[in-house]
Amino acid sequence: MSPTISSSQSTDSSAGLAETALAASFDLGADTAEARVLSIAQRFGFDVLHEIEVLDLLLSAAGEADAFQAAETLIGRFGGLPAVLAADRGELLLRISEKAAFALKLARAVATRLAAAALPRRDLMGSTSQVTAFLKAQMVGIPREEFWVLFLDRLNQLVVCERLGQGTVNHVAVYPREVMRRALEVNASALILAHNHPSGDPTPSSDDVVMTKQIVAAGKALGVGVWDHMIVGRDRVLSLKAEGLM
Repeated sequence: MSPTISSSQSTDSSAGLAETALAASFDLGADTAEARVLSIAQRFGFDVLHEIEVLDLLLSAAGEADAFQAAETLIGRFGGLPAVLAADRGELLLRISEKAAFALKLARAVATRLAAAALPRRDLMGSTSQVTAFLKAQMVGIPREEFWVLFLDRLNQLVVCERLGQGTVNHVAVYPREVMRRALEVNASALILAHNHPSGDPTPSSDDVVMTKQIVAAGKALGVGVWDHMIVGRDRVLSLKAEGLM
């Protein structure tokens, strides 16, 4: 437990020392943009920071020269922090160093693992928020469509989650027969389908609806339930079940 601070003067002094130590860990000068961002984060928390500022700190910690300019360039190119973290490594290396690109990929790996850690040993049909958080961490910002399936047991607990398809910016091929073949291989009783829309708009296309109904029909023939199909956009995840489309 932290010691109790009894006066605003001592609070300011302790905060100043913490900010100085944190800035030193980033090897920053006292008057740099990064040091000022760190000061704000120390006082008010990281939630108050803009995406560019968060990215600036990540790049600074990785030793990137002119980190703020690099952060602005990356956000401008990819459209947001999730898209920067999900960007192809080759695309990143056109703009930042190898070490900085590695740091960004590591940050994304940590985020996806934290989201995934909430899934096991849960009834996922009653844990929509955890499923949504996982899918957003996994898919938001990815430049191509990907199709994922969460395979569930008879208690609606996760057996395995797998990517079964990767496509283009606006299409991914999905084969109901392959989905069901894999469901039988892992002895799944039910499925949650998911894919992303790189455009950011999760509105389902007519092909999305048709494909979902085909998988539902295939599942009924084999005794495998399809509980939902979730489409991941930039700001929200749309449920076809909630929309009455399956």
